[in-house]
Amino acid sequence: MDRLRKRRDFLAAAKALRAGTAPFLMQGRDRGDADGMRVGFTVTKKTGNAVVRNRIRRRLREVARKVLPEAGRPGFDYVLVAREAALRTPFETLVRDLERALRKLDAPARPKSDAKRDPGGKRDPGPGRGRPERNRTPDGRKAAAQGAGGPDKGPRPAPAAAQTHDLTDSTSTDPSRRPPTEALRHD
Repeated sequence: MDRLRKRRDFLAAAKALRAGTAPFLMQGRDRGDADGMRVGFTVTKKTGNAVVRNRIRRRLREVARKVLPEAGRPGFDYVLVAREAALRTPFETLVRDLERALRKLDAPARPKSDAKRDPGGKRDPGPGRGRPERNRTPDGRKAAAQGAGGPDKGPRPAPAAAQTHDLTDSTSTDPSRRPPTEALRHD
C-alpha cells in the first residue's frame, strides 16, 4: 500500500466520494487503473500542536494498515482527514469507523428521487418547512413591504416627539435651563 504525496492527488480525492465519521472524514477516488491502492493523511493545525498531530497521524496510519488491505479496493486513492476526536477515540472504534466509511464509499450512489419535485423544477420542502407564502405575490415574487410592524400588525406609529428645551436662553436664572457651558461658569 503506497502513500499519497502530491498535492494534486489530495485535491483530486477531495473532489470525489466522501464518508464522514466522528474521528475523521474519508475521501476516496477511483484512479481508473488496476494498480494498488494509495492512502494519504491530512491533519491540520486546528487539531493541535505538532505532537498531537503526529499522534493522530500515527493512529490513523495504523488503522489504515490494519483495515485497507482487506477492505480497500485496488486502483483507489483514499485520504483520511483527521478530526480532533481521532486522538480520544478508542482504537477498535477507529477500526469500525474506517470499515463503515469504506462501505459507504463502495455503496452505489442513490439516485435523487424526482417524486418530490413539482413541474417547475423546485423541490417541495414538505409540510411545515420552507418560506411562508404570505409574503409572495401569485407569480412567486417577494411582496412589497407592508410597513415596519410586520404583515399582520400594519405600520408602526411614529415615536412621540421628544420634548425639546430651548437652551439658548441665557437670561434664565434657573440653572437647569441654561446652556451646559454657562451652567459650569462661575461669575
